[in-house]
Amino acid sequence: MIDVHCHLLPGIDDGSKSLDISLQLARDAVADGITAALMTPHHMNGHYTNHRDDVIKATQDFQLALNDAQIPLTVFPSQEVRITGKLLEALDQHDILTTDETGHYILIEFPSNDVPTFSKDVLYEVQQRGITPIIVHPERNTRLMAKPDILYDFIDRGAYAQVTASSYVGTFGKAVQKFSDDIVRSGLAHLFASDAHHLPGRTYEMSAAFERLAQQMGDDYVAIYQENARALVNGDALTPFEAVPIKKKRFFSAY
Repeated sequence: MIDVHCHLLPGIDDGSKSLDISLQLARDAVADGITAALMTPHHMNGHYTNHRDDVIKATQDFQLALNDAQIPLTVFPSQEVRITGKLLEALDQHDILTTDETGHYILIEFPSNDVPTFSKDVLYEVQQRGITPIIVHPERNTRLMAKPDILYDFIDRGAYAQVTASSYVGTFGKAVQKFSDDIVRSGLAHLFASDAHHLPGRTYEMSAAFERLAQQMGDDYVAIYQENARALVNGDALTPFEAVPIKKKRFFSAY
């Protein structure tokens, strides 16, 4: 398995606090069946700024530490980029890491409780630069939970989405799991990732997520999700699904 979103680099965001923790997270990843991972520290989210060259250097150093510790995990540099009005400027200044060396895909994060009104315009301009947005963990965004048509519109316009494995197996609660199910069943998700942080109660649950996906959607879905992860790292074409809007249940009271 390839993990396309995790926070294993030590001491640069809210993920791992130290190299020892990072190495233990890497061991946990390998134990769950992961062989390669994108290092995706937060960038431009209002709390953390991790410039392109700094992430590349930190990833190279971490790979050396993994090799020294004989942990069979291959890591690649990337970023989890918060959507802001400064994103296009950062792209044009070559301070943004894509998921692949060919520059085809970028991991885009929304604020946890909002989708800014300028998001559609910014994502359009990103796509005009030949870069496809990958919306990370939409299932945990309360605005998207309330207005799932927003996510459908982004996917319909050519974006892709990545659901967190822990969300899909219920670690973040039943509401998040239910929305994860809705996203997957509606063809609005295309990949799983761990979004691993060093937090209480958070473990690698990629294998569990794929087991559940196989039960609910079949082995073909599992194969596509896993192939999409490889494509994301290699810059190859991702396989989409037939996307449909999520139907929200409405409850009426009689007076």
